[in-house]
Amino acid sequence: MSDITLFKTFAKGSNKAKTKGSNCVIYTRVSTKEQADNNLSLDTQKKACEMFAKKGNLQIMGYFGGTFESAKTDERKQFNNMLSFLKKSREKISHIIVYSVDRFSRSGANAIYIAEQLKKQGIVVCSITQPTDASTASGSLQQNIQFIFSEYENQQRREKCMAGVKEMLLRGEWPTAPPIGYDIVKSNGKRSIVLNKDGRLLKKAFHWKVKERVSSEEIIRRLAAQGLKITNQRISAFFRNPFYCGLMVHTALEGQVIEGNHEKMISKELFLEANDVLSENKQGYRTNPENDEIPLKRFYKCDECGQFLRAYKAYKNQKYYYKCNTKGCNCNMRADTLHERFAQTLSEYCLEFDEAMQYLIKEQMIVEYNKSNEQKEENIQNIEKQLVEVDKKLERLEERYVLEEITDMGKKKIAIAT
Repeated sequence: MSDITLFKTFAKGSNKAKTKGSNCVIYTRVSTKEQADNNLSLDTQKKACEMFAKKGNLQIMGYFGGTFESAKTDERKQFNNMLSFLKKSREKISHIIVYSVDRFSRSGANAIYIAEQLKKQGIVVCSITQPTDASTASGSLQQNIQFIFSEYENQQRREKCMAGVKEMLLRGEWPTAPPIGYDIVKSNGKRSIVLNKDGRLLKKAFHWKVKERVSSEEIIRRLAAQGLKITNQRISAFFRNPFYCGLMVHTALEGQVIEGNHEKMISKELFLEANDVLSENKQGYRTNPENDEIPLKRFYKCDECGQFLRAYKAYKNQKYYYKCNTKGCNCNMRADTLHERFAQTLSEYCLEFDEAMQYLIKEQMIVEYNKSNEQKEENIQNIEKQLVEVDKKLERLEERYVLEEITDMGKKKIAIAT
Protein backbone atom coordinates (compact mmCIF):
# COMPACT_ATOMS: atom_id res chain seq x y z
CA MET A 1 0.00 0.00 0.00
CA SER A 2 1.65 3.23 -1.16
CA ASP A 3 -0.98 5.87 -0.24
CA ILE A 4 0.52 7.38 2.93
CA THR A 5 -2.47 9.70 3.40
CA LEU A 6 -4.39 6.76 4.88
CA PHE A 7 -2.10 7.02 7.92
CA LYS A 8 -2.79 10.71 8.55
CA THR A 9 -5.16 9.90 11.40
CA PHE A 10 -2.20 8.53 13.34
CA ALA A 11 -0.15 11.73 13.00
CA LYS A 12 0.80 13.73 16.08
CA GLY A 13 0.90 17.44 16.57
CA SER A 14 -0.89 20.13 14.61
CA ASN A 15 -0.01 22.13 11.55
CA LYS A 16 -2.18 25.04 12.56
CA ALA A 17 -0.30 28.32 12.47
CA LYS A 18 0.30 29.75 15.91
CA THR A 19 -1.39 33.13 16.04
CA LYS A 20 -0.92 35.66 18.78
CA GLY A 21 -4.00 37.15 20.39
CA SER A 22 -4.71 40.82 20.82
CA ASN A 23 -5.75 40.86 24.50
CA CYS A 24 -3.41 41.91 27.28
CA VAL A 25 -3.21 42.88 30.94
CA ILE A 26 -1.01 45.53 32.55
CA TYR A 27 0.99 44.89 35.73
CA THR A 28 2.63 47.76 37.64
CA ARG A 29 4.71 47.80 40.80
CA VAL A 30 6.97 50.28 42.58
CA SER A 31 9.75 49.93 45.13
CA THR A 32 8.57 52.06 48.03
CA LYS A 33 5.37 52.99 49.81
CA GLU A 34 6.03 56.68 49.18
CA GLN A 35 6.02 56.07 45.42
CA ALA A 36 2.82 54.04 45.71
CA ASP A 37 1.07 56.73 47.78
CA ASN A 38 2.13 59.59 45.53
CA ASN A 39 1.78 57.73 42.19
CA LEU A 40 5.24 58.98 41.28
CA SER A 41 6.08 55.81 39.40
CA LEU A 42 2.82 53.86 39.14
CA ASP A 43 1.17 56.50 37.00
CA THR A 44 4.24 56.70 34.75
CA GLN A 45 4.33 52.92 34.33
CA LYS A 46 0.62 52.74 33.60
CA LYS A 47 0.68 55.45 30.92
CA ALA A 48 3.73 53.94 29.21
CA CYS A 49 2.14 50.47 29.19
CA GLU A 50 -1.11 51.87 27.77
CA MET A 51 0.79 53.59 24.98
CA PHE A 52 2.63 50.34 24.21
CA ALA A 53 -0.67 48.44 24.05
CA LYS A 54 -2.23 51.07 21.81
CA LYS A 55 0.76 51.04 19.47
CA GLY A 56 0.60 47.24 19.21
CA ASN A 57 -3.20 47.22 18.70
CA LEU A 58 -3.64 45.29 21.95
CA GLN A 59 -6.87 45.44 23.92
CA ILE A 60 -6.35 45.96 27.66
CA MET A 61 -8.48 43.50 29.64
CA GLY A 62 -7.35 44.40 33.13
CA TYR A 63 -4.94 46.26 35.41
CA PHE A 64 -3.08 44.56 38.27
CA GLY A 65 -0.42 45.46 40.79
CA GLY A 66 -0.50 49.09 41.78
CA THR A 67 1.39 48.34 45.00
CA PHE A 68 4.93 48.50 46.36
CA GLU A 69 7.32 45.58 46.62
CA SER A 70 7.95 46.08 50.35
CA ALA A 71 4.32 45.11 50.96
CA LYS A 72 5.03 41.47 50.23
CA THR A 73 1.55 40.24 51.20
CA ASP A 74 -0.31 42.76 49.03
CA GLU A 75 2.12 42.35 46.16
CA ARG A 76 1.82 38.56 46.17
CA LYS A 77 -1.96 38.83 46.38
CA GLN A 78 -2.09 41.19 43.39
CA PHE A 79 0.28 39.00 41.39
CA ASN A 80 -1.75 35.86 42.11
CA ASN A 81 -4.95 37.71 41.25
CA MET A 82 -3.45 38.44 37.84
CA LEU A 83 -2.46 34.79 37.31
CA SER A 84 -5.93 33.68 38.33
CA PHE A 85 -7.48 36.17 35.91
CA LEU A 86 -5.30 34.85 33.08
CA LYS A 87 -6.58 31.36 33.75
CA LYS A 88 -10.28 32.18 34.17
CA SER A 89 -10.71 34.93 31.58
CA ARG A 90 -13.13 34.03 28.80
CA GLU A 91 -11.13 36.23 26.46
CA LYS A 92 -7.77 34.62 25.69
CA ILE A 93 -4.97 36.76 27.12
CA SER A 94 -1.76 36.72 25.11
CA HIS A 95 0.40 39.45 26.69
CA ILE A 96 1.38 40.72 30.14
CA ILE A 97 2.75 44.23 29.73
CA VAL A 98 5.20 45.54 32.32
CA TYR A 99 7.34 48.65 32.36
CA SER A 100 10.54 46.64 32.92
CA VAL A 101 11.38 43.04 33.80
CA ASP A 102 12.22 43.94 37.42
CA ARG A 103 8.60 45.12 37.83
CA PHE A 104 7.38 41.57 37.02
CA SER A 105 9.01 39.80 39.95
CA ARG A 106 11.64 40.44 42.65
CA SER A 107 13.19 37.00 42.21
CA GLY A 108 14.94 36.24 38.93
CA ALA A 109 14.62 32.46 39.27
CA ASN A 110 10.93 32.68 40.11
CA ALA A 111 10.30 35.09 37.23
CA ILE A 112 11.95 32.70 34.78
CA TYR A 113 9.82 29.79 36.02
CA ILE A 114 6.54 31.70 35.83
CA ALA A 115 7.34 33.22 32.44
CA GLU A 116 8.06 29.73 31.08
CA GLN A 117 4.76 28.36 32.43
CA LEU A 118 2.87 31.32 30.97
CA LYS A 119 4.52 30.80 27.59
CA LYS A 120 3.15 27.25 27.51
CA GLN A 121 -0.32 28.81 27.69
CA GLY A 122 0.48 31.23 24.87
CA ILE A 123 1.08 34.21 27.16
CA VAL A 124 4.27 36.25 26.88
CA VAL A 125 5.71 38.87 29.21
CA CYS A 126 6.43 42.12 27.36
CA SER A 127 8.77 44.70 28.87
CA ILE A 128 8.36 48.06 27.13
CA THR A 129 11.83 49.28 28.15
CA GLN A 130 13.55 45.96 27.36
CA PRO A 131 11.77 44.61 24.28
CA THR A 132 12.48 40.97 23.34
CA ASP A 133 10.64 38.33 21.34
CA ALA A 134 10.13 35.73 24.06
CA SER A 135 8.45 33.36 21.59
CA THR A 136 11.86 32.43 20.14
CA ALA A 137 14.66 30.51 21.86
CA SER A 138 17.13 33.41 21.60
CA GLY A 139 14.51 35.93 22.76
CA SER A 140 13.57 33.72 25.71
CA LEU A 141 17.25 33.43 26.68
CA GLN A 142 17.65 37.18 26.49
CA GLN A 143 14.61 37.73 28.68
CA ASN A 144 15.83 35.19 31.25
CA ILE A 145 19.19 36.99 31.38
CA GLN A 146 17.31 40.25 31.96
CA PHE A 147 15.39 38.64 34.84
CA ILE A 148 18.62 37.45 36.46
CA PHE A 149 20.45 40.76 36.00
CA SER A 150 17.41 42.61 37.32
CA GLU A 151 17.58 40.60 40.54
CA TYR A 152 21.34 41.19 40.71
CA GLU A 153 20.88 44.95 40.33
CA ASN A 154 18.19 44.95 43.03
CA GLN A 155 20.53 43.16 45.42
CA GLN A 156 23.31 45.60 44.64
CA ARG A 157 20.99 48.55 45.25
CA ARG A 158 19.91 47.05 48.55
CA GLU A 159 23.51 46.56 49.67
CA LYS A 160 24.34 50.16 48.80
CA CYS A 161 21.20 51.40 50.51
CA MET A 162 21.91 49.43 53.67
CA ALA A 163 25.49 50.69 53.66
CA GLY A 164 24.15 54.25 53.55
CA VAL A 165 21.68 53.48 56.33
CA LYS A 166 24.45 52.08 58.50
CA GLU A 167 26.61 55.18 57.92
CA MET A 168 23.74 57.43 58.99
CA LEU A 169 23.15 55.37 62.11
CA LEU A 170 26.83 55.45 63.04
CA ARG A 171 26.65 59.25 62.80
CA GLY A 172 23.74 59.20 65.23
CA GLU A 173 21.11 60.02 62.59
CA TRP A 174 17.90 57.98 62.39
CA PRO A 175 17.36 57.16 58.67
CA THR A 176 13.62 56.41 58.60
CA ALA A 177 10.42 57.65 60.19
CA PRO A 178 10.84 57.97 63.97
CA PRO A 179 8.64 56.06 66.44
CA ILE A 180 5.45 57.44 67.93
CA GLY A 181 5.99 60.63 69.89
CA TYR A 182 8.46 62.25 67.49
CA ASP A 183 8.29 64.52 64.44
CA ILE A 184 10.88 65.27 61.77
CA VAL A 185 11.62 68.98 61.53
CA LYS A 186 13.74 70.51 58.75
CA SER A 187 15.30 73.91 59.26
CA ASN A 188 17.98 75.54 57.10
CA GLY A 189 18.56 72.25 55.34
CA LYS A 190 19.13 70.41 58.62
CA ARG A 191 16.94 67.46 59.63
CA SER A 192 16.06 67.09 63.30
CA ILE A 193 13.90 64.63 65.24
CA VAL A 194 12.06 66.33 68.12
CA LEU A 195 9.36 65.44 70.61
CA ASN A 196 5.78 66.29 69.69
CA LYS A 197 2.55 66.52 71.71
CA ASP A 198 2.12 62.76 71.81
CA GLY A 199 5.71 62.38 72.98
CA ARG A 200 5.12 64.62 75.97
CA LEU A 201 2.10 62.50 76.90
CA LEU A 202 4.03 59.27 76.48
CA LYS A 203 6.76 60.63 78.75
CA LYS A 204 4.23 60.50 81.56
CA ALA A 205 3.71 56.79 80.88
CA PHE A 206 7.27 55.99 81.94
CA HIS A 207 6.80 57.91 85.20
CA TRP A 208 3.48 56.14 85.84
CA LYS A 209 5.14 52.79 85.29
CA VAL A 210 8.12 53.49 87.57
CA LYS A 211 6.69 55.76 90.28
CA GLU A 212 3.17 54.32 90.58
CA ARG A 213 3.72 50.78 89.23
CA VAL A 214 0.66 51.26 87.01
CA SER A 215 -0.37 48.39 84.72
CA SER A 216 -0.15 48.79 80.96
CA GLU A 217 -3.94 48.58 80.70
CA GLU A 218 -4.31 51.50 83.12
CA ILE A 219 -1.68 53.50 81.21
CA ILE A 220 -3.60 52.91 77.98
CA ARG A 221 -6.78 54.14 79.69
CA ARG A 222 -5.06 57.26 81.06
CA LEU A 223 -3.52 58.11 77.69
CA ALA A 224 -6.88 57.65 75.94
CA ALA A 225 -8.47 60.03 78.47
CA GLN A 226 -5.90 62.64 77.41
CA GLY A 227 -6.53 62.10 73.71
CA LEU A 228 -3.88 59.52 72.74
CA LYS A 229 -5.22 56.10 71.74
CA ILE A 230 -2.67 53.30 71.74
CA THR A 231 -3.02 49.51 71.63
CA ASN A 232 -1.69 47.03 74.17
CA GLN A 233 0.84 45.64 71.65
CA ARG A 234 2.06 49.12 70.85
CA ILE A 235 2.48 50.16 74.48
CA SER A 236 4.57 47.06 75.12
CA ALA A 237 6.91 47.89 72.22
CA PHE A 238 7.00 51.51 73.40
CA PHE A 239 8.40 50.65 76.83
CA ARG A 240 11.11 48.46 75.30
CA ASN A 241 12.35 50.91 72.65
CA PRO A 242 15.65 52.53 73.74
CA PHE A 243 15.10 55.27 71.14
CA TYR A 244 13.18 57.16 73.83
CA CYS A 245 16.27 57.40 76.06
CA GLY A 246 18.48 58.62 73.21
CA LEU A 247 19.87 55.30 71.96
CA MET A 248 19.42 53.64 68.56
CA VAL A 249 19.22 49.96 67.68
CA HIS A 250 18.80 48.69 64.12
CA THR A 251 19.41 45.47 62.20
CA ALA A 252 21.92 47.35 60.02
CA LEU A 253 24.03 47.98 63.13
CA GLU A 254 24.55 44.23 63.59
CA GLY A 255 24.08 44.21 67.35
CA GLN A 256 25.58 47.63 68.14
CA VAL A 257 23.86 50.29 70.23
CA ILE A 258 24.54 53.86 69.08
CA GLU A 259 23.97 57.18 70.83
CA GLY A 260 21.50 59.17 68.74
CA ASN A 261 21.39 62.89 67.97
CA HIS A 262 17.62 63.11 68.45
CA GLU A 263 15.88 64.68 71.43
CA LYS A 264 15.65 62.37 74.43
CA MET A 265 12.25 61.72 75.94
CA ILE A 266 13.55 60.24 79.22
CA SER A 267 16.83 59.43 80.92
CA LYS A 268 18.57 56.09 80.50
CA GLU A 269 18.08 55.41 84.21
CA LEU A 270 14.31 55.86 83.95
CA PHE A 271 14.16 53.61 80.88
CA LEU A 272 16.01 50.81 82.70
CA GLU A 273 13.83 51.20 85.79
CA ALA A 274 10.68 50.91 83.67
CA ASN A 275 11.93 47.71 82.08
CA ASP A 276 12.86 46.32 85.48
CA VAL A 277 9.25 46.88 86.53
CA LEU A 278 8.04 45.12 83.38
CA SER A 279 10.29 42.14 84.08
CA GLU A 280 8.81 41.86 87.58
CA ASN A 281 5.28 41.48 86.23
CA LYS A 282 4.50 37.76 86.20
CA GLN A 283 1.52 35.91 84.88
CA GLY A 284 -1.10 34.91 87.46
CA TYR A 285 -0.80 31.33 86.26
CA ARG A 286 1.49 29.09 84.26
CA THR A 287 0.74 26.18 81.99
CA ASN A 288 2.41 22.81 81.59
CA PRO A 289 1.56 20.57 78.63
CA GLU A 290 2.19 17.33 80.61
CA ASN A 291 1.63 17.35 84.37
CA ASP A 292 0.54 14.51 86.63
CA GLU A 293 -1.11 17.04 88.95
CA ILE A 294 -3.70 17.89 86.29
CA PRO A 295 -4.41 14.66 84.36
CA LEU A 296 -7.92 15.71 83.27
CA LYS A 297 -6.61 18.56 81.11
CA ARG A 298 -7.85 18.20 77.51
CA PHE A 299 -9.94 15.21 78.68
CA TYR A 300 -12.78 16.71 80.70
CA LYS A 301 -15.29 18.95 78.90
CA CYS A 302 -17.12 22.03 80.12
CA ASP A 303 -20.80 21.39 80.97
CA GLU A 304 -21.86 24.71 79.43
CA CYS A 305 -20.03 25.02 76.11
CA GLY A 306 -18.66 21.50 75.60
CA GLN A 307 -15.05 22.66 75.11
CA PHE A 308 -12.13 20.76 76.63
CA LEU A 309 -10.86 22.24 79.90
CA ARG A 310 -7.44 23.80 80.16
CA ALA A 311 -5.38 23.84 83.37
CA TYR A 312 -3.09 26.27 85.16
CA LYS A 313 -1.30 26.85 88.45
CA ALA A 314 -2.31 29.99 90.30
CA TYR A 315 0.61 32.23 91.18
CA LYS A 316 -0.79 33.45 94.51
CA ASN A 317 -1.86 30.22 96.22
CA GLN A 318 0.17 27.76 94.08
CA LYS A 319 -2.93 25.61 93.54
CA TYR A 320 -3.95 23.93 90.28
CA TYR A 321 -7.20 24.88 88.54
CA TYR A 322 -9.19 23.73 85.54
CA LYS A 323 -10.86 26.37 83.42
CA CYS A 324 -12.71 26.82 80.16
CA ASN A 325 -11.27 29.34 77.69
CA THR A 326 -14.63 30.16 76.11
CA LYS A 327 -15.24 33.86 76.59
CA GLY A 328 -18.09 34.51 79.02
CA CYS A 329 -18.35 30.87 80.15
CA ASN A 330 -16.56 31.48 83.48
CA CYS A 331 -16.00 27.78 84.14
CA ASN A 332 -13.19 27.65 86.73
CA MET A 333 -12.72 24.89 89.35
CA ARG A 334 -10.06 23.75 91.78
CA ALA A 335 -8.25 20.67 90.47
CA ASP A 336 -8.53 18.68 93.69
CA THR A 337 -12.30 19.24 93.79
CA LEU A 338 -12.76 18.04 90.22
CA HIS A 339 -10.45 15.07 90.83
CA GLU A 340 -12.55 14.01 93.80
CA ARG A 341 -15.77 14.18 91.77
CA PHE A 342 -14.17 12.27 88.91
CA ALA A 343 -12.95 9.54 91.29
CA GLN A 344 -16.45 9.20 92.73
CA THR A 345 -17.88 8.79 89.24
CA LEU A 346 -15.30 6.14 88.36
CA SER A 347 -16.02 4.23 91.56
CA GLU A 348 -19.49 3.45 90.25
CA TYR A 349 -17.95 1.47 87.38
CA CYS A 350 -15.33 -0.45 89.36
CA LEU A 351 -15.27 -4.24 89.21
CA GLU A 352 -14.03 -6.34 92.10
CA PHE A 353 -11.28 -8.85 91.25
CA ASP A 354 -8.87 -10.81 93.34
CA GLU A 355 -5.17 -9.92 93.21
CA ALA A 356 -4.29 -12.66 90.74
CA MET A 357 -6.91 -11.49 88.25
CA GLN A 358 -5.92 -7.87 88.74
CA TYR A 359 -2.30 -8.76 87.92
CA LEU A 360 -3.31 -10.58 84.72
CA ILE A 361 -5.53 -7.72 83.57
CA LYS A 362 -2.79 -5.19 84.28
CA GLU A 363 -0.19 -7.17 82.34
CA GLN A 364 -2.53 -7.64 79.40
CA MET A 365 -3.38 -3.94 79.32
CA ILE A 366 0.34 -3.08 79.27
CA VAL A 367 0.93 -5.47 76.39
CA GLU A 368 -1.99 -4.05 74.41
CA TYR A 369 -0.89 -0.49 75.07
CA ASN A 370 2.69 -1.14 73.98
CA LYS A 371 1.47 -2.98 70.91
CA SER A 372 -0.79 -0.15 69.80
CA ASN A 373 1.85 2.52 70.45
CA GLU A 374 5.05 0.80 69.36
CA GLN A 375 5.23 2.77 66.12
CA LYS A 376 3.92 6.02 67.52
CA GLU A 377 7.31 7.75 67.76
CA GLU A 378 8.32 6.55 64.33
CA ASN A 379 5.04 7.81 62.87
CA ILE A 380 5.53 11.19 64.54
CA GLN A 381 9.00 11.55 63.04
CA ASN A 382 7.71 10.61 59.59
CA ILE A 383 4.88 13.11 59.87
CA GLU A 384 7.28 15.88 60.91
CA LYS A 385 9.46 15.17 57.88
CA GLN A 386 6.38 15.26 55.65
CA LEU A 387 5.31 18.59 57.14
CA VAL A 388 8.69 20.10 56.28
CA GLU A 389 8.23 19.00 52.68
CA VAL A 390 4.67 20.35 52.65
CA ASP A 391 5.87 23.77 53.79
CA LYS A 392 8.34 23.87 50.91
CA LYS A 393 5.75 22.83 48.32
CA LEU A 394 2.81 24.96 49.46
CA GLU A 395 4.71 28.21 48.92
CA ARG A 396 4.57 27.73 45.17
CA LEU A 397 1.41 25.64 45.04
CA GLU A 398 -0.95 28.56 44.48
CA GLU A 399 1.04 29.90 41.53
CA ARG A 400 1.24 26.46 39.98
CA TYR A 401 -2.51 26.08 40.37
CA VAL A 402 -3.42 29.31 38.63
CA LEU A 403 -1.00 28.42 35.86
CA GLU A 404 -3.02 25.20 35.34
CA GLU A 405 -0.09 23.05 36.32
CA ILE A 406 -2.45 21.64 38.98
CA THR A 407 -6.04 20.95 37.93
CA ASP A 408 -7.57 20.53 41.39
CA MET A 409 -5.90 22.50 44.16
CA GLY A 410 -7.86 20.88 46.95
CA LYS A 411 -7.00 17.33 45.90
CA LYS A 412 -3.37 18.28 45.35
CA LYS A 413 -3.06 19.70 48.87
CA ILE A 414 -4.57 16.53 50.33
CA ALA A 415 -2.25 14.38 48.24
CA ILE A 416 0.81 16.33 49.44
CA ALA A 417 -0.30 16.26 53.07
CA THR A 418 -0.84 12.51 53.03
